[in-house]
Amino acid sequence: MAPRKRPEAPKTPNVAARLRSKRSPRELEPEAKKLRVKGSGSSRRYDSGCLWAGLASLQVPPPSSSIVRALHQYKLGKAAWPSLQQGLQQSFLHSLASYRIFQKAAPFDRRATSLAWHPTHPSTLAVGSKGGDIMLWNFGIKEKPTFIKGIGAGGSITALKFNLLNTNQFFASSMEGTTRLQDFKGNTLRVFTSSDTCNVWFCSLDVSANSRMVVTGDNVGHVILLNTDGKELWNLRMHKKKVTHLALNPCCDWLLATASVDQTVKLWDLRQIRGKASFLYSLPHRHPVNSACFSPDGARLLTTDQKSEIRIYSASQWDCPLDLIPHPHRHFQHLTPIKLNEFNPIGDTLASAMGYHILIWSQEEAKPWDENETH
Repeated sequence: MAPRKRPEAPKTPNVAARLRSKRSPRELEPEAKKLRVKGSGSSRRYDSGCLWAGLASLQVPPPSSSIVRALHQYKLGKAAWPSLQQGLQQSFLHSLASYRIFQKAAPFDRRATSLAWHPTHPSTLAVGSKGGDIMLWNFGIKEKPTFIKGIGAGGSITALKFNLLNTNQFFASSMEGTTRLQDFKGNTLRVFTSSDTCNVWFCSLDVSANSRMVVTGDNVGHVILLNTDGKELWNLRMHKKKVTHLALNPCCDWLLATASVDQTVKLWDLRQIRGKASFLYSLPHRHPVNSACFSPDGARLLTTDQKSEIRIYSASQWDCPLDLIPHPHRHFQHLTPIKLNEFNPIGDTLASAMGYHILIWSQEEAKPWDENETH
């Protein structure tokens, strides 16, 4: 009699996870598109969640209730990185759920388009509008905010940055056709770029205080690098269409990310710019891109497109997305660019701009939204 074969042991979820994890995010991308469900009473299809979150729920044991304990277990080699990562994410989401509207304002007659936290005052931020108005708002006091009136239609403020060398000043790019340095008394101190035609305007801006650089992008694909004295270093057409957003890496400001409606995000080494083809990486997207933002440690890059996708890239492999996060929204009906949601770097508040409203979210002194309250 032939010996009976021992039945094959079923693969555990951990084994299956190891097998699945060998596939790259690019190979898993088609599967992410399949994870869709229909909302009740609607024919619109929404993504049910990130593919990676779905896999993580099968692969990773429940995280420790204590982040300190989870970090200790990971340091001792008793916990895997995915378990620690999921624990950190859940802790963050739990804290985010506790935020409530603390203050709100609707000071403009057109929608808010940009905002920036003051670098040293945790309760102060600057906000720009589609009409070119700029407000400096200290929501910690009851005094009237500083308000600079814009030109109205055609004056949209596309980006704001405080001057770290003098925080009573700020840099602004606008559809008025300039990138400039202003103070909060309404004085223009220096004009860095100015277009001679109404067909060209500036859509993006970033500043490096350490290297004394100003970089700005326009609606026809040009990126211009200047020093803070106003001297132009170069002016190149880096994209085929509008440059919607650009960002200097916070840890190495020679690394520049540019996003465009030509459906690409490009990474550049400012020390080695030789022309439009001298980018380090080109990250193709399926739709026009709204923004590309570095994480505070410079090791991650988050991009948002004009349809339904958030991507996260890692410095270990810039040319392949680490995560693909479905995020259904309708362009210009919801808060589209991530740059209009900003955590205060020196406080525990979150500012968001939604239509005509600027909202301040906080875990402390929270109060409910009062529709009858006016600002």
